[in-house]
Amino acid sequence: MARRPNILLTGAVLEVAGLRRGHGTPGVGKTTLGKELAQRSGLTYVNIGDLAQEGQLYDGYDEEYQCPILDEDRVVDELEEKMEEGGVIVDYHGCDLFPERWFHIVFVLRTDNTQLYTRLEGRGYTGKKLQDNVQCEIFQTIYEEAMEAYREEIVHQLPSNTPEDLEQNLEQISSWTERWMKEHN
Repeated sequence: MARRPNILLTGAVLEVAGLRRGHGTPGVGKTTLGKELAQRSGLTYVNIGDLAQEGQLYDGYDEEYQCPILDEDRVVDELEEKMEEGGVIVDYHGCDLFPERWFHIVFVLRTDNTQLYTRLEGRGYTGKKLQDNVQCEIFQTIYEEAMEAYREEIVHQLPSNTPEDLEQNLEQISSWTERWMKEHN
């Protein structure tokens, strides 16, 4: 049994024709939140995009979106032992590729569409890639995916629009983590 919780931070997802992209929608604050949370809590932060890049965990390349296609099986294999040990914060733009047993709680970060558009534009996203990513947020794609993949009681939405939201999310997740550790140790 894990003595420290595993947390999934997720946000908008880009999935076209069933092929998940290795580097999905940025801009909802997963990385900033995850790194700061790891620093405050002592949990281990894992960014799936970085893990895939370091281990070349890809299964081809999508020309239309100009990005690698993630090899989900290899990613799961790569993380299995670490997840069993516990104490991991996983940062990824999707969630249904991970086994349900891995996570004690899932946080879906939500960003106002206008802000998300501006953030993605600032990172060089244009055209169809920009439109599709914003549409995923509009249609709550990742929240619905999380609700289908995990028990409803562990899935929570958090606003991620302002620095104040970031601080409030850090406090809320840190408090939850402390409670979990007291209850399970």
